[in-house]
Amino acid sequence: MTYKYFKEEEFVCSETGENKISPEFIRRLDELREACDFPFHITSGYRSPNHTIEKAKIKPGTHAQGIAADIHADNGIERRKIVEEALKLGFGGIGVAKTFVHVDIRTTSPVMWTY
Repeated sequence: MTYKYFKEEEFVCSETGENKISPEFIRRLDELREACDFPFHITSGYRSPNHTIEKAKIKPGTHAQGIAADIHADNGIERRKIVEEALKLGFGGIGVAKTFVHVDIRTTSPVMWTY
């Protein structure tokens, strides 16, 4: 599948080299990138259930399901824009940190958190 802004290789698990990122998620992320109108650098995409972070959890999270990514944000303006547009586009999970914004397309109750 071809995307406007992303390549599947950008979502490879940093520890195992696996990549089970959802094509639907990348399509939705493409829409978010278009809406924000600035480049996205993905700091974390797919994470294998064997990734250190996922193994520490009771149950692997949305990264391990292939439906999440962390997007680097240089400043508060970018963080806010990513959050605003992600909400408009119906992303179900949004986490805000100092240097990145987590977005996912979970289908359970929508949630937002800070790190």
